[in-house]
Amino acid sequence: MKRRIRILIAKPGLDGHDRGAKFVARSLRDAGAEIIYTGIRQTPEAIAAAAVQEDVDFLGLSCLSGAHNRLFPEVVKLVRELGGQDIVVFGGGVIPKRDWPGLNEAGIRFIFGPGTPMSDVIAVIRENAPADAELAP
Repeated sequence: MKRRIRILIAKPGLDGHDRGAKFVARSLRDAGAEIIYTGIRQTPEAIAAAAVQEDVDFLGLSCLSGAHNRLFPEVVKLVRELGGQDIVVFGGGVIPKRDWPGLNEAGIRFIFGPGTPMSDVIAVIRENAPADAELAP
């Protein structure tokens, strides 16, 4: 029997709008993932530490403030420094497509913009899960 996929959802920086992050967290939980939600206004250091301490498979970052180009790469760098080389980091929020290539180069594997169907997000999680983990039925 496989273990449940573990996902941490976080809101780095001063962005106080978390409706979308909560929706994603709830939808992934309903799809069978184990979810850890850190809440709003988290530092990159706190997010990275939580992701590694919680031994998550995925780290989802949400940003609506426009600070994604600074905050997302910093979180990835800190996660890797703390030993989270296997954690798949994805991002969401209002992120212009022109910023996606730079974020991908910085270690953000997937970016989900506004209006992305949750079925697409769930499919990406399933396809990129470790061999010993799955979404619970």
